Amino acid sequence: MSGHPAGPAVRAGDDPHLSTPSGKPRARAIGIPFAGRPGRWNAITDVPGLEVGYVTLIEGTDVRTGVTAIHPRGKERPGSPAAAGFHNQNGNGEMTGAAWIEESGTFAGPVVITNTHAVGVGHAGIVAWTHQRHPGLTEAWLMPVSAETWDGYLNDINGHHVSESAVVAALDAAAGGPVEEGSVGGGTGMNCYAFKGGSGTASRLVSYAGSEYTVGAFVQANFGDRHELVLAGVPLGQALADDNPMAEHFSAPPGAGSVIAVVATDAPLLPGQCRAFARRVTLGLARTGTSGSHFSGDLFLAFSTANESAFAPSVTAFYGSPDQLARLEFVPWGHIDPFFEAVVQAVEEAVVNALVANEDMTGRNGHRTPALPRDRVRELVAAAISARGS
Repeated sequence: MSGHPAGPAVRAGDDPHLSTPSGKPRARAIGIPFAGRPGRWNAITDVPGLEVGYVTLIEGTDVRTGVTAIHPRGKERPGSPAAAGFHNQNGNGEMTGAAWIEESGTFAGPVVITNTHAVGVGHAGIVAWTHQRHPGLTEAWLMPVSAETWDGYLNDINGHHVSESAVVAALDAAAGGPVEEGSVGGGTGMNCYAFKGGSGTASRLVSYAGSEYTVGAFVQANFGDRHELVLAGVPLGQALADDNPMAEHFSAPPGAGSVIAVVATDAPLLPGQCRAFARRVTLGLARTGTSGSHFSGDLFLAFSTANESAFAPSVTAFYGSPDQLARLEFVPWGHIDPFFEAVVQAVEEAVVNALVANEDMTGRNGHRTPALPRDRVRELVAAAISARGS
């Protein structure tokens, strides 16, 4: 088991927009163009205070899984609810806590993403971590957000390899700064468009009313059929149709697997606007080609870290608080479109980063998933862009 934070400070001369903390290439490094202005790290951690941590489990021939942890306001501030919204593009999956998000327009605490059969362990691990690190918060109740995608092609998903202690370790490992991508954390055993998929992130900056806000996206990408793949508007599925062992051995229908997306911003939003952000995830995914398989659980969470004092923690229900009215600042609906655009752009790039920052993986029963052939993609995209301009 390896636990590690999002990543160390970038070394001198490194460009976090081109490579991950471990030196793996990101999408921009192979010439894939994207619109919009990315933040400093081009990651969800560009949202101030937000932290990401991983535990990666690669053991023997059959264990290829892990845990991803996201703290909206950092490990030291888990109890302050954030305005939030949830969208279910396709319900063949699970994200716990979604009913409360729909009811209250808020959630509190960290988010955990893991494999399908460990989603309950993720839920229990959040409770255990909160009780250990912030026991005052567990005097009331918790509605943890734990989400999943299926890694059973490469991973022994029934082996209970994700433990409560692994979840706690991922939550403890979380940090700000650049974020590792590819086969790490909950994304370790995941596949995307029948290439090696997993964890990916990106961000965009939006200026409004004299302030600059960040919209960040994180995806656990485990979806899509090979023939659907589109990068930079270039259909690549047919050109990259060779070397597809999943098509020969995978028992589930093509495109199965799921995708979890988390969108965060420091822009002040109403809960309804957070739901609108979550719905725009579908458009970012669609730019990469997917039509959304019936066998893919596509569940999306969006939240705003602004208005921190506006929502009372659940523990106050037991101890009382003075009668008072709460107030929210929010971006007017009439000016929300640049933020929607940022969501779509960040989600698209996050998916492509998950594909690019990867290598071949062999796992359970000798199943193999090839990495996206980066050199071929570079050539195909460059040729298509050149042809457009001629």
